[in-house]
Amino acid sequence: MLSKHAKPECITIAAVGLMVTVAVVLVGAWWLAILTVPLSLGLLLFFRDPERRTPSQRGVMVAPADGRITSIHEVEHFEPLEGPALCVRIFLSVFDVHINYSPYHTAVESITHTPGEHLNALSPESAEDNENNLLVLMHPNRRYKMAAVRQVAGMIARTIVCHVHEDQVLQRGQRIGLIKLGSTAELYIAKDLSPKLRVQPKQKVTGGVTVVAQITPKEGAAIIARPEESENAAENEAASV
Repeated sequence: MLSKHAKPECITIAAVGLMVTVAVVLVGAWWLAILTVPLSLGLLLFFRDPERRTPSQRGVMVAPADGRITSIHEVEHFEPLEGPALCVRIFLSVFDVHINYSPYHTAVESITHTPGEHLNALSPESAEDNENNLLVLMHPNRRYKMAAVRQVAGMIARTIVCHVHEDQVLQRGQRIGLIKLGSTAELYIAKDLSPKLRVQPKQKVTGGVTVVAQITPKEGAAIIARPEESENAAENEAASV
């Protein structure tokens, strides 16, 4: 399957690939088609969107993207979460699936797009200076901040897609967007959830599948249900953990 959010790119790649292939065959350079066809298919694979089975264990957060973990570090005060956080940074290569996933059963508190540079995603400065899109995620019923996912553009990947909206309830492993041609995705976990890491630096992870951390949701926080969910607050609370 190819992502519906990359339809313009897929149509362009397929059309150009077909035209080039026909042209080289017509001029007698049929051997060039051996290169153009695999190249077109390879470009289309950038936008693949496979079906996945998300873990059902209680209290686990999953990776927000495919790739390799380049950094795991603590942030003394991560302003969007209003406190200390644990950051897991994932580098998406050109060979990885570029879809991004929700790490937990949450609701979207805010979405903030920040323009910036387009430095090489492997450079340390890119995570701070590059264009990025930050989703702050809260408990769907108790409304306290749990985590944040930051989509970071790279030198080649300059298009960030986010197809969820504020106050939307997300299931663990649900698709939230993609970074076209790959770059970096960061998961910030609030430290007051007592996250216990299940991954390590340089480990390869699969978005929506690999368990990143075990957390302990706050049981004492008051339930603040949205009006349309007031009758189902207790049921949703049970499902969220």
